[in-house]
Amino acid sequence: MTTPTPLAFIYDRNMIQNTQHLDMRLNGCRAYADRCGWRIADQWIDLGDDALEEARPRFGALLEIMRREASRRPVICLVHNWSRLAHDGGVRSALQQRVAQAGGYCATTFDESDERSHTVLVGRAER
Repeated sequence: MTTPTPLAFIYDRNMIQNTQHLDMRLNGCRAYADRCGWRIADQWIDLGDDALEEARPRFGALLEIMRREASRRPVICLVHNWSRLAHDGGVRSALQQRVAQAGGYCATTFDESDERSHTVLVGRAER
């Protein structure tokens, strides 16, 4: 049986009106997903004040869809780099845990991933 193609959920946040850097990051995510052979589900972007809060509406919408897809194939929250989730390590960890609870893992365009941590978390939950 073949493994289904992973599904990438591109996420970013942007506090400023200028979207030049945001566009470059999103293009980088799309190119990375293509190089990895991942299918792209879509992109979710929290803007302005929503990008600073822990309860981010677009990130929450991403997780809802990810949760539904996780039973069918590997799902990945793809960000340009870890700071696109949050600069604060504690907030970033909390967001990564939410992705793991939805059945996915996070990856960056710099070949960083918390997939191993996700596997450990899932293994603990199944015990």
